[in-house]
Amino acid sequence: MSTTLIEIRSARTADASEVAATHDEAWRAAYQGIIPGAELEKLINRRGPQWWDSAIRKGSRVSVLSFGDRVAGYANYGRNRARSLHFEGEIYELYLRPEFQGLGFGRRLFGAARRDLAHSGLKSLVIWALSENDTAVGFYQSLGGRMVARSSEQFGAKALDKVAFAWGP
Repeated sequence: MSTTLIEIRSARTADASEVAATHDEAWRAAYQGIIPGAELEKLINRRGPQWWDSAIRKGSRVSVLSFGDRVAGYANYGRNRARSLHFEGEIYELYLRPEFQGLGFGRRLFGAARRDLAHSGLKSLVIWALSENDTAVGFYQSLGGRMVARSSEQFGAKALDKVAFAWGP
């Protein structure tokens, strides 16, 4: 019987290519038909292996969920960037490759990022999701996130509504 190791750990520079590939696959699955095609391509192409290598080297908090020798997902997180929201931490991104979605891995990755933030004294947190991304909205609601703010983001000529989910005080 063979066993596949599943672990959540801090990203290493050697993970940069796998994280970039995960980002590419996850963003195409999540945003095709929501973010205009040319804008989506630009956003994906900006986050290639060199971008991730640099982010990891500079100390960005990136955790990966590895499934055997493959990166199945990642979370990028730190201090809350929205001054108007009174939450300490923020999960900037949490993505899984499509074939790993719906298996509980996203919940595990979210829990690990939340614990890491709490260990750093950031006990409350916020996550933004595009309102049209039903999968993300449903996922954050299932984790007990409460909607605390709405905004919009411009993607080329198209403005898209986004919502903030929060946990903690």
